Amino acid sequence: MDILITNDDGIISDGIVRLAEAATCFGNVWVVAPHEQNSATSHSITLRQHIDLHPHDFPVEGVTAFSCSGTPADCVRVGSLNIMPHKPDIVFSGINYGYNMASDIQYSATAGAAFEAEFQGIRAIAFSEDFGECHEVTDRYLKELIGELIKEPYIPGQIINVNFPGCSLKECNGILRDRKVSRLAYFEDHYNEIERFSDGGVRLMVEGVHAPASEEGSDYDAVLGNYISIGRVRNIG
Repeated sequence: MDILITNDDGIISDGIVRLAEAATCFGNVWVVAPHEQNSATSHSITLRQHIDLHPHDFPVEGVTAFSCSGTPADCVRVGSLNIMPHKPDIVFSGINYGYNMASDIQYSATAGAAFEAEFQGIRAIAFSEDFGECHEVTDRYLKELIGELIKEPYIPGQIINVNFPGCSLKECNGILRDRKVSRLAYFEDHYNEIERFSDGGVRLMVEGVHAPASEEGSDYDAVLGNYISIGRVRNIG
């Protein structure tokens, strides 16, 4: 297989390195990823500015890597149309630092990159994990799930979305498949006023408060229960 990998945390993120290392067991790997943090940019692409790409040293042997000045969705577009000799067989996005699930997935650039691949008619899988420092579950199951999910058929208008819980391996209760996207919010946002301007304007800063809530059969319910969540997410159209 020819595999294209991107993310939204940037090309030096530990998550993309771990994903690329696992992916090399299944084919030829190219990495095209933002040169800096791009979280919450959703499916945005660059239209009125140029995009710069530079070869980038990557700590996984055999991986061809480029940093990109654009968004994660841009990375998929230029990666598949300009960097690789032909379109990839599959696109992986992640491993994101922080869950991409519930209603918050609409803001996710990890999911947005996977959706862009789907727009291009390419199978795509988004991988995310908890914000914490414990990656035991991810590292134990990542290769196994890649091997399983790359065999899934391409379904137009859908991507596969995987979230790994941040618990220890001993605490993990297993894998739940066919999880629906919860309509609840992972974070409940509000804005704090941090400065007022002389013209009557105001400077605000968003703050998200973790809002654990259970919705049976959902992705959110799965990770709250220390399960790996696997589900399909619909693209528009």
